[in-house]
Amino acid sequence: MLSLSIASAIIDEALAEARRRSFQPLAVAVLDAGGHLIAYKREDGAGIVRFDIAYGKAWGSLGMGFGSRELSQRAAKNPTFITTLTSVSGGRMIPSPGGVLILDADKKVLGAIGISGDVGDNDEIAALAGIAKVNLFPAP
Repeated sequence: MLSLSIASAIIDEALAEARRRSFQPLAVAVLDAGGHLIAYKREDGAGIVRFDIAYGKAWGSLGMGFGSRELSQRAAKNPTFITTLTSVSGGRMIPSPGGVLILDADKKVLGAIGISGDVGDNDEIAALAGIAKVNLFPAP
């Protein structure tokens, strides 16, 4: 289960990595496996639409079962399919890097993180750092 405290820690670590690298101000959303928002933060200076983009990156990752980088690559190869997915999802899928699945030790999906504010590659770097630096599986 992805708790509020773990989701918050993932966000804080992602933002810390972004500050270390001097990325543009970010918005970060963490969703549970059902696509429900657990936690969200927006840095000062991040645009007001950044929430929708961050949420869409995470939601699209959950909806398709892979990160939004893969969704972006598939969009480039088959734009008609992505246009259809965007329509079917009510515009919630954002095919740009920055959406990453959060998995347990058995590769079961716990949720997803979505980040928006810098270029997609940098958004993804921060997302991966946030997940990597949080101990999702503490020893019993």
